[in-house]
Amino acid sequence: MGSYTLPAMQTNPKFIFFTDFDGTITQSDSNDFLTDNLGYGQKLRKQGNQDVLMDRKSFRDSFQSMMDSVQTPYDQCIKTLLENIKLDPHFKEFYDWCRQNNVPVVVLSSGMEPIIRALLVHLVGKEADDIQIVANDVAPREGKSINEEGGWQIVFHDDSHFGHDKSIEIRQYANLPDSERPIMFYAGDGVSDLSAAKETDLLFAKKGHDLITYCVRENVPFTVFEDWSSILATVKDIVAGKTTVKQVSTEGVKDYEANKERS
Repeated sequence: MGSYTLPAMQTNPKFIFFTDFDGTITQSDSNDFLTDNLGYGQKLRKQGNQDVLMDRKSFRDSFQSMMDSVQTPYDQCIKTLLENIKLDPHFKEFYDWCRQNNVPVVVLSSGMEPIIRALLVHLVGKEADDIQIVANDVAPREGKSINEEGGWQIVFHDDSHFGHDKSIEIRQYANLPDSERPIMFYAGDGVSDLSAAKETDLLFAKKGHDLITYCVRENVPFTVFEDWSSILATVKDIVAGKTTVKQVSTEGVKDYEANKERS
């Protein structure tokens, strides 16, 4: 596939930032919020996450179970999320800088595109319409309206055991010729990011979350972030040539190990 057919390559960027949405761009996970408050609750959800992390269950099956437990009409789900989900306080500054410096931001999510789009526009503003979102979808159940009780269902992006294998989208960019291939970043926090964790040049993993557990176990290099202010500072330094992705990645793992020993 040529670079001109890839959406994020339209402006010939030297850098692309791929990111998870829920719990990464937002302070909390919208799907977890729906499950905990309108579905089968936190205990079963957390057990499902552990089953995925320990390879006892596929992410697809776990997430299907979570979403099926939410019977609230779709429009009420959207209303509830708009009232409760908050943006990371530094993401808008990060996104504004990216727009000014030709660093496309691509959301790769195991959530549902219409929900993500509604939240992004609500939280970031109309300019968030420019963000490419690759995610699952929502559809009415057979014989039902999407806005009635038990009326909606998740429609997975692909046939993988992830439901949405985020690595597929990233590999299209990774496989470009060296003369065209941009440096690629990824930010994530949880089990839905496992397929993307090994694919980019620099992985930002959120402090205290499941993605770090996976990266340590699988020996995947990463650097820890708490919010988007540190991501912005790091990306600025890399774009300016003050450091490299290799340096940041190497230092990130060392810092994590040092902090773990101190604690």
